[in-house]
Amino acid sequence: MCLKITRFGGVACITLDRADKLNAIDMTMMMALDRALCELETDYALRAVILTGTGRAFSVGADINSFAAHDPIKTWREWIRGGHKLIDRLATLRVPTIGAINGFCFGGGLELALATDFCIADEQASFAAPEVKIGTVPGWGGSQRLPAKIGPARAKQMMFTGAPIDASNALAWGLVNEVTESGMVAERAHEIAKEIAINAPVAVEIAKQLAAGMNATNLHSTLESLAGGFAKGTNDGAEGLAAFAQKRPPKFRGD
Repeated sequence: MCLKITRFGGVACITLDRADKLNAIDMTMMMALDRALCELETDYALRAVILTGTGRAFSVGADINSFAAHDPIKTWREWIRGGHKLIDRLATLRVPTIGAINGFCFGGGLELALATDFCIADEQASFAAPEVKIGTVPGWGGSQRLPAKIGPARAKQMMFTGAPIDASNALAWGLVNEVTESGMVAERAHEIAKEIAINAPVAVEIAKQLAAGMNATNLHSTLESLAGGFAKGTNDGAEGLAAFAQKRPPKFRGD
């Protein structure tokens, strides 16, 4: 198995589990993580999700051997498009997501972290966008999410040099919210997840979608989904559906 999923009440923890490969992401892991997120999306007892890694790494990104085995067309069809599908699913998961960064967080691993709602990091964690070192570029949204998170100049430094930054710089730059003592990041992530889980779940989910609306590309879906839910909850909304089912003209009251 390349993933472990554990539950603590309303909190699910997804652990990337290829410690011998520093949790490098191959097609098997990509598909397993996508399936796990699909299942969690429809779990209405769920209140928060933690994403972390086992061993010395959160994830060092793409499994280079797996990536290299694809020709350019297959890379586009399966690797890039599949990765974007996964990252977008994580970014738009209904409930809050917390990245618990326990070690190396490089390349595609950094892009996974950027797709969570926020991250906390172990003091031994490090972060890098090293794609230029193998002649490529961030392929799963990192070129857009990283500048949005830490600012264009800092993102350019990371993407142009490929050099890692440590946890203290990640905190100073706004890449992570907190840095914990070594070995304590999982415990702190669960503390925060429990704080989220005791709050009104629908309010938390709406707050997450409202925050997503600050991105212009998400604004239309935020407005439409919230407006649609509001309209359906009105008496006129109920009357419209009832009239359709009963094949009669609706009698709207304006409330």
